[in-house]
This record gives sequence, C-alpha cells and structure tokens, in this order.
Amino acid sequence: MPARVDLGRRSGDTGVGRRRCTPPAWWRTSALDGIRVSETVGAVSAQSSLETMLDQNSQIPATPRPVARRDLMGGPGGIGGRPPKGGAVMALPCCAMRETRLDTARIRAAQRLIDPVFLRTPLYRCEAMESDLGCTVSIKLETANPVRSFKGRGTELVASLLAAEGTRAAVCASAGNLGQALAWSGRGRGLDVTVVASRFATVAKLDRIRALGAALELVDGDHEMARDRAAAIARYDGIRLVEDSLDIETCEGAATIALELVDSVPSFDTVLIALGGGALATGVGHVMKALAPEVEVICVQPLGAPAMTHSWRERRVVTTDSTDTIADGVAGRHPIPAVLDDLLLVADDAVLVQEASIIAGMRMLLDHAGLVVEPSAALGVAAILEDRERFAGRHVVTIVCGSNVDMDTYHRWVGAATGPQIVTGKDGG
Repeated sequence: MPARVDLGRRSGDTGVGRRRCTPPAWWRTSALDGIRVSETVGAVSAQSSLETMLDQNSQIPATPRPVARRDLMGGPGGIGGRPPKGGAVMALPCCAMRETRLDTARIRAAQRLIDPVFLRTPLYRCEAMESDLGCTVSIKLETANPVRSFKGRGTELVASLLAAEGTRAAVCASAGNLGQALAWSGRGRGLDVTVVASRFATVAKLDRIRALGAALELVDGDHEMARDRAAAIARYDGIRLVEDSLDIETCEGAATIALELVDSVPSFDTVLIALGGGALATGVGHVMKALAPEVEVICVQPLGAPAMTHSWRERRVVTTDSTDTIADGVAGRHPIPAVLDDLLLVADDAVLVQEASIIAGMRMLLDHAGLVVEPSAALGVAAILEDRERFAGRHVVTIVCGSNVDMDTYHRWVGAATGPQIVTGKDGG
C-alpha cells in the first residue's frame, strides 16, 4: 500500500510558476507521411491582468517554486502506450519545463472571485459503493451548482478578468458544460457570450446554453470544428476567445477543488480525475503536487477518445482523426501543447477505460449514491472497476465533474447495464 499523507500536518505552499499562454494557440494542419499533424503557433506572454488583480488583492506571498514531481523520464507507470491507429505524433519538448503555468497563491486568492455557489461542494465517503469496488471511496460532488459541473469555477475567473478589462463580448467552443458556465458567469457581468458547439452535442446542454442567454452557433462536426469556428468568430468580430484549458483561469478555477480536498479529507491515497482538455487534471494535479505530493494523481480518459492520454505517455502531442465515446465532455482530438506540458509535471498516471465500464460506473453512482451523472463524471469509478487490485485497500477520491445529460439517452445507457462490471486488464485489454 502506498504511503498515506496526513493532510492536517502539511505546511503552506507559496505557488508554482506564473506563466500564461496568450494569445490562444491557433491550429494549422500539415501532411506528414500521409497523416495530418496538428501544430500550434503561440508564445508565452507576460502575466495576465487577472493575475495582477489577484496579486493586488492577495495577502499570500507569490514566490514561485518548482512543483514536486515524479521522474517521468523513464516512462509513465510502466505503461507503454502507443499512438492510436490513424493518429499522429508531433515532436514537442514537453519536459523542458519544470514549472507549471499555475500558481498556488493565485489559486488561493481566486477563491474570493468565484461565486460561493460553486465553492465548498459536497465531499463525503460513499460506503455503499465500497464492497463492490474493494476500496474506500470518497466523492467530490461538482454537480450541486447552477450549471451542474465544475466549469463554473473557471468561468467565474474568466468573466472577472473580462469585466476588469472592460471587455463586453466573448466566444468559446464547448461540448456543453463550458458554454453553460461561461453563459452563467457572463450574464452576471454584462458580457455578451457566444457559444459554438457541435450540433451533435447533448441536447440538454444546448438547451441550457440558450436558456442562460448566450448566442448559440452549431457546426456540422465535432468539438475541434467548433474550436476552429470560435477562433474565426473571435478574429472576425474582434472579441475575446475563451479557450478551455489554455486560458490559465480555467485551470486555476478547477484547482480550487483540490484546495477543498486537502482542507477537508484527513488522509487519502489517490485522486481520480476525468481527463479531456486538461483544465481539471492540471488544476487539481498542480495543487496535489504542491500541497500533498504523496497523493497519487491518476487521470482517466475513454478508450475511444485517447489523444491526451497517448500524448502524456509519448511525452509529445498525439492527435487522433476521430473519437468514439459517449463521454462527449472529454472527447477531444487535438491536445494543447502548453496544457500537456503542465500535465506531464503533475500526473502520476493516465489510464484508458472501456465504454461498458463507464456505463457501469454511471449505474453504480445511481444505485449506490443516488446520483444521475454524465459519462465523464463516471470515469473515476470506471477506472476502479477495471483494476480493482490496484486500488484495493486504498482511500480513493473521485471527482464527479458533471451531470448534464439527456435523460432519455441516460435511461437507455443505464437500463442496459445489469450491474457493476469487473473488466480485467488495463486500457480495456
């Protein structure tokens, strides 16, 4: 069993790095041996005005220090991930950085800018799940808020920045949750918000975006096409593009979840985090490595949307041509290099899980915790189901990150699940 950390006896942390990548990375594609490879153009700029605003209001010193990390040079966790068929690898010196873009002092100060409705979300031990999973399980419930996901923490910071700058309009691409959250945060600050989404996105998410007053534009493609369209709107209209995971506020907002974890749980061994674009994983992972480095940080992604996991394993950006998963909230194909840099510094492992395990996890959360969740929120439970031996005897925290799901589709999924499924082998093997 891994060493346990007594979170009540840790000393404070003064922060890690303070870099923000702006403007957002613009993607271009080029051919390499018949494969389309995504590259980015962008640079690291001076600290953002939000950072300045936080530093002015914070009483916490902001002295940077290197983030605690494991030596990843020998390969992540002994798992020899390979690029997916049809994918592409772009050489990238991800490990040249020894600091993340995030700053712990800034994250602490950010709590004062986030509407309290998104903070101090429920955290509790779910004993009813433990006999099936073989470990102690605590749930961090990020669905008990007006947008039913963790995204509001980050968009509160983004909207605060835009309001402070005098910006009146913003656009983002979203699978649904970021769009809802930005619409909610922008509405309270007088921002005109446009959300670009795939017309194949969850209907309930799209309806809620409209209900919150945002303009909604749909594209005939996936999230990557929506990103391209949002970037084009920003250029043409001269408005701010909000890019999830690249904009550091989205990561540092998510990171406040980890502050609540280390302040509330006496001790735990592992935190399981849904991995998509990387805001949640890098935010929570940064705080864990800064304040509780003995806690294992494990990112979980669907086998049908493996781009970021393969990128983490290969230590370079790996893109995929398509995705095939019900977990639309984490179904990206083009990882952002700056975000991968951060992830390499704070994640101890990244694993892939099968669709059947995701559905079984959703069913377990319904039957044993009374929670209706979207597929992305069940990734942590799915990881335990697929590797019970690994987690046996541990205290595991899983972040239930969203509950925006079409109910008819949800009932078809969980109705087909007969109970907890135990899948042997890693990565769906």
